[in-house]
Amino acid sequence: MLNPIPNQIDRLDFQKTFSDHQETAVRWRSSTLEERSARLVKLRNWIKENQNLIRKALWEDFRKPEPEVDLSEIFPVTSEINHTLRNLKDWMKPKSVSTPLSMIGTSGKIHFEPKGTALIISPWNFPFNLTVGPLVSALAAGCTAIIKPSELSPATSFLIQKMVKAVFPTNEVEVFLGEVEESQALLRLPFDHIFFTGSPAVGKIVMKAAAEHLSSVTLELGGKSPAIIDASADLNDAAGKLIWGKFVNCGQTCIAPDYILVHESQKERLLMELKVFLQKFYDPAFKGIENSRDYARIIGPKHFERLSDHLEDAISKGATLDFGGKTDKSSFYFEPTILTSISEDMSVFQGEIFGPILPILTFSTIEEAIGMVNSKPKPLALYYFGKESENSEKVVRETSSGNVVLNDCVIHFLHNNLPFGGVNNSGIGKAHGHEGFLAFSNEKGVLTQRIGLNNVTLLRPPYGVKAKQIISTLIKWF
Repeated sequence: MLNPIPNQIDRLDFQKTFSDHQETAVRWRSSTLEERSARLVKLRNWIKENQNLIRKALWEDFRKPEPEVDLSEIFPVTSEINHTLRNLKDWMKPKSVSTPLSMIGTSGKIHFEPKGTALIISPWNFPFNLTVGPLVSALAAGCTAIIKPSELSPATSFLIQKMVKAVFPTNEVEVFLGEVEESQALLRLPFDHIFFTGSPAVGKIVMKAAAEHLSSVTLELGGKSPAIIDASADLNDAAGKLIWGKFVNCGQTCIAPDYILVHESQKERLLMELKVFLQKFYDPAFKGIENSRDYARIIGPKHFERLSDHLEDAISKGATLDFGGKTDKSSFYFEPTILTSISEDMSVFQGEIFGPILPILTFSTIEEAIGMVNSKPKPLALYYFGKESENSEKVVRETSSGNVVLNDCVIHFLHNNLPFGGVNNSGIGKAHGHEGFLAFSNEKGVLTQRIGLNNVTLLRPPYGVKAKQIISTLIKWF
């Protein structure tokens, strides 16, 4: 183990660091493009020079395969930095807005100022990516950041702390390790913006704490992201994409397909194709998936027991085990598992699974599938597979979700020009690229009025006939 998380509960350190960040934030209001870019370049350089340390930490935390670390932890961050560096000059530039006729004589611009001090509370499932990604946006916007990474991925959390100490002074970026008590202590401080990634249940706690100081929030949550497999879908193509999207990171992905809705005419063939790809991806030599170095593990005992309870509950209530089901508590191995004959009273059909269990349900019409999706809280992502544009457009139009992907899944996270985030139960606010920059920025409107006589001077008291006529005209025509 690289280093265990120390028992770190010194509230005085929290307050002192926060006060230092407030002072820095005032100076950073006028930070230049060159200064912000330099911070991002230093961060990128450390990541590139220490990729092996990142890989080792994630293997230690839950045996994440090196290619998955590179693809899902390192690349999204370096890509985010590169995209930001290419576009930051344009993002920071004040934007002129058109002048309505009723405001002739004035000019308006939007200035993007840093919100100030930011708190980033990150999760364990993609602990490097989902910590450093928001940090990139905060630095791009000119904010300082205090980071609280997850205690459930201690090796990666310690490495993030080591990285931050190497790259930034403590009054610019700081990392506090610890558990729930540390998060609660930090949430009592009046941050200007809080960026939280985690479950809806904890998201509500964060939002309640933020309300005490009227801190703005970005909440990246989760939910039951469905995959609709239409009758017209290319099942071979869809199955490969679904198996990778569901079982990468051992299913512990907030945008993984949580359950499949397949047209009843395609169920059996889809099952066959899914099993083919499970074998192809994770057991091509027929030595058992448990021996694959390409399949991660469950993060720890709490989540292993939770998933085991889901599986036991489903089978006890009549679910069919079509694939998998093998587990090993000593190594937190949980085999990729496919279930059919699902009913609404099963726990796998109620809350987000967040693990390698894939329930499959059927539908007869696209309206029925849409109805099933709409009967649940709005998901973080929705996936549709099919060749019928009329049906895909109907799904996009008649459902609500954070994002929609047509004929693929999960990959939208890597698209720097698309806003990423949920809606209502699955999240508040957007992240990545320009949207991430905006999340940590105050869009300040600046209006310039000409000196002397202008439209508004005609509307000052005493309100005579002329003023009343002008007001009446404004209401009628403007």
